[in-house]
Amino acid sequence: MPWVSFIHSLDLWPKPGNIFDFHPLCKTNHFACEKPVLCACLPLLPATRCQKKVDLDPYSFTVQWRSLPTLKIDSTYRTYNVEVETSRLMQNFLSELTPEETVLLEGWKKLPAGGHISIKVNLEDLLPEAVSVRERSEAIKDRAGQVTGTRTFYREEVRYSFSARAVITDYRGAHILDLNLASRGDKYTYNSPEFALKPLAQGYFMLNSARITGELFRSCVNKSMHRLSETITENFGFSKVSSRDQMWIVDSRKHPEYDAHREAFRTITDVLFSMNADSSIAQAREKLKPVIAYFERLKNDYSSSSKHDRKMRYASYYNLAVLYYYLDDPQNMMKEAQGLILNDYDVSDGKAFERTAIWLKNLFETNNIYTRHFPVDPAQFKGPFEKEAVSVK
Repeated sequence: MPWVSFIHSLDLWPKPGNIFDFHPLCKTNHFACEKPVLCACLPLLPATRCQKKVDLDPYSFTVQWRSLPTLKIDSTYRTYNVEVETSRLMQNFLSELTPEETVLLEGWKKLPAGGHISIKVNLEDLLPEAVSVRERSEAIKDRAGQVTGTRTFYREEVRYSFSARAVITDYRGAHILDLNLASRGDKYTYNSPEFALKPLAQGYFMLNSARITGELFRSCVNKSMHRLSETITENFGFSKVSSRDQMWIVDSRKHPEYDAHREAFRTITDVLFSMNADSSIAQAREKLKPVIAYFERLKNDYSSSSKHDRKMRYASYYNLAVLYYYLDDPQNMMKEAQGLILNDYDVSDGKAFERTAIWLKNLFETNNIYTRHFPVDPAQFKGPFEKEAVSVK
């Protein structure tokens, strides 16, 4: 996940969200709409500034960018290979699968062997731990809806566990990371079909153990490989991510900034929507300069300590912080976050943006990459033991 949505959690998954969902330090959501706030109308202020209230509503936009690795690794490493092994008991089931082919490290090139990093997966036995028969009763009714009896159905319930882990090393043999993909502490349940007779349910698993074990093993392996792909892409990958985020826009029709606020947001949505993970955002920065100047001007135009003016400044600080986040500018994002805190309208948002700006700055420094918009062509990468093709004339 995760990225103006990185602040709520880093569970990964690139699920679409906003800036507060991707940062690992934020624990609260601050997007709840405020009710209209009354402010005193100061007699010395121009008539256009003497607003009794202003409504701010969240307006959504979408943007695409490229994730950067969260763990530091040699920047020349861009190929990988996967090996999968299991116990003798599970070997026949594994022979029917190709789990190594489903493992994906986005932004890297997969090799059959000899990659910069090697991912060795160990799949342990699928173990049944408890078997019992469960019953379910339902009422039998006549045409008048009166209960005339009951019928009982029986099924066999099997509790089982599975374990899998992965060890990642580089081609020199240096250890990089251990991953737990499935644990014995996690219990799973298999339910047989239902039968009208209890003896038919009893022993169903035993009579069909080979087929059922194969199906359960396949399901556990697929889930483990999916988790492995997500984890290594989060730690080392360069995936394309599409986010849906929001800004605060004036929604009071009689407010003097109503039209200008909406026009600024339309420009933002058009420009951000045109951005993609593969291309530079230099042109986007240029196109957004008038919008940035507009929100900066509003801070001065609404400079009193009234709640109305603080709310207007809040929208400017907030929107600019979000904008700078997607423009890969943690320094200016930090400036807007600090302005939010000093504005004293919703200090928690400012503190959350501060943490996100620091996280983004550290992410750039860790990777020595200072943008999330650049092309990646894994086909061009070569493993440490691959040689350039030599043409003979």
